[in-house]
Amino acid sequence: MKKYTYVILSIFLCWASACKKLDVAPLNIIQDKDVFTSTGGIQAYMSRIYSQLPIEDFRYSPQRGLNFFWIISPFPAVTGEALSRDQNGAMQENTGLNPSTWNVCYSLIRDANYFIETMPKYAGSYSPAQVSSWLGEARFIRAATYFALVKRYGGVPIVDKVLNYPEQSIEELRIPRSSEEKVYDFIAADLDYAYANLGEPNQTGRANKYVAAGFKSRAMLYAGCIAKYNQITLVDGSGNRLCGLPVSKAVTYFKAAYDAAVLLENHYSLYKNAWAAGDKQAQYQNYVNLFFDAKSAENVFVRQYHYPESVHGYDAYNVPRQLMGANGYSSEVNPTLNYVELFDGIPKNADGTIKTQTTGKYDLYTNTMDLFANAEPRLRATVILPGDVFKNQSIEIRRGIYTGSSAGGISPLLPAGSTSNYPTTNIVQSSNASQTPYKLPDGTTMNPAGLSGIFTGDQTDAISGFSVRKFLVPDKPTSEVLENRSDQTWIEMRYAEVLLNRAEAAYELNALGSVDKNYLQDAFTAINQIRERAGANLLVSPANLNSVDIVRNERRKELGFENKIWWDMRRWRTADKEQNSTIYRVLMPFFSANDKKYFFDARTDERNVRYTFDVRWYYEQIPQGQIATSPNLIQNPGY
Repeated sequence: MKKYTYVILSIFLCWASACKKLDVAPLNIIQDKDVFTSTGGIQAYMSRIYSQLPIEDFRYSPQRGLNFFWIISPFPAVTGEALSRDQNGAMQENTGLNPSTWNVCYSLIRDANYFIETMPKYAGSYSPAQVSSWLGEARFIRAATYFALVKRYGGVPIVDKVLNYPEQSIEELRIPRSSEEKVYDFIAADLDYAYANLGEPNQTGRANKYVAAGFKSRAMLYAGCIAKYNQITLVDGSGNRLCGLPVSKAVTYFKAAYDAAVLLENHYSLYKNAWAAGDKQAQYQNYVNLFFDAKSAENVFVRQYHYPESVHGYDAYNVPRQLMGANGYSSEVNPTLNYVELFDGIPKNADGTIKTQTTGKYDLYTNTMDLFANAEPRLRATVILPGDVFKNQSIEIRRGIYTGSSAGGISPLLPAGSTSNYPTTNIVQSSNASQTPYKLPDGTTMNPAGLSGIFTGDQTDAISGFSVRKFLVPDKPTSEVLENRSDQTWIEMRYAEVLLNRAEAAYELNALGSVDKNYLQDAFTAINQIRERAGANLLVSPANLNSVDIVRNERRKELGFENKIWWDMRRWRTADKEQNSTIYRVLMPFFSANDKKYFFDARTDERNVRYTFDVRWYYEQIPQGQIATSPNLIQNPGY
């Protein structure tokens, strides 16, 4: 008797005389007929496997893995988007995770395969459309899970049926790795099946046909980049290329990514419910709102949370210190100046870095926000800038108070390129939040570091001079800013990403000489749709797309802090170049006591944390336990 082995109670089973009828299913085991003969049972099965999808959301970090409640080493602090007191350099996903991502994914693949094999046996209870749709969902889940594997490990064993011991021998269970190409083609086939069999509507948090197409655009774009940019090769004894894809397949994969992205056109759209042309405040508010509007036409695929059943701690870990809750966490994700400098409307030098000086003297500002007065609204909606308002409070971020003379202007506090700490002469600083207010010349007092840092000691503050804004609930009471008390929805895929996938695939196709349509014009149109909604400067013509970096930087700006950029850096094969003993840059606001004005010092991270990405990490280490269990598995290069 085959049973669906989802155990709902943990009990000790009896032996000997108490268990004479061994062919009777234990009462604590849900059987197939209990699940597959009712829509409620199928709904429960689907809900469970959707909840296990390997999505890098609020509960993911490379250090802790998937679906972990306490996040340290947050994802953006690995990419260079942000700094964190808990992250001290580049890293790959923790190879000591228990269970490993490998095990989590193959467990889910088994559940998907079980559904695919078992559902047809009970098809008579439902309409053909229902059965096709459910099978399409199972294939979508399997494809998304294989993508989580292939982007980490390259070629992996393809298991497309339920394996049972002893029905299969040990040798049959030791399935070798397939080529990376075969895995991507398997993913594409599953997503094509899902697109063909799923309907247009579905419950929030479940796939429809356009979700499948969106995920195909993501996976095939990744494959196209590996084909074009990867330099790492691993071939097994049978000639299967386990790591790497043929360069000749780049056009095929980019075309598949482009075509899949086009399928979503006219079915989703960029969120512009509160947007108004030329109105920066409206554009800012619109961008904030898009992450909290459950009816947003931009949401392609989401993971829902709901207190108290399913929760996370994003607000508790990331609010500015002056708004932190009783848990005592704050400012875990602090955007780097490198990230902020990507945006339009900030005063910049000829090399694209932020302009904070004129002829060797600091520029002075009445308010810290004056420096960002003309910045594109998307920046304010993504990053909390020094002095900006959040939850009706001006967020105070200062490095210290300058007490020296300003006659003739204030010279740089440190030589250009210095990695030293700031001098204590003429600068009042604070090592922690228990700071002593400084009495200014006019008799008023001021906290040297403000209410949200920068503190030189405990670093529970905005160590980069910025704090993250995206996804923070704007009206959450401080009493609820606690671990496992947040429940805002994670948006795994937005239509903005689909447009960016389309633009990048189109750019690459044009660069590779594809002429079946005007791909550069198409990329130009998609990028300008994104930039218009963001309040950024529009590109004038397709000729402005004279570098792939323009497309990539737009992606960084739009999808920053959505846990996508790490994978982008890996598929572009730029991580080892961007993170080569790299110290990321910060922006330190100072208040000049004698001038009653602010100035900014742009410098490298004062902690001197260096990021170096090991090229081995483009293909992660397969867990050693798997290698020991199955001698047919070949380890990735360098491990």
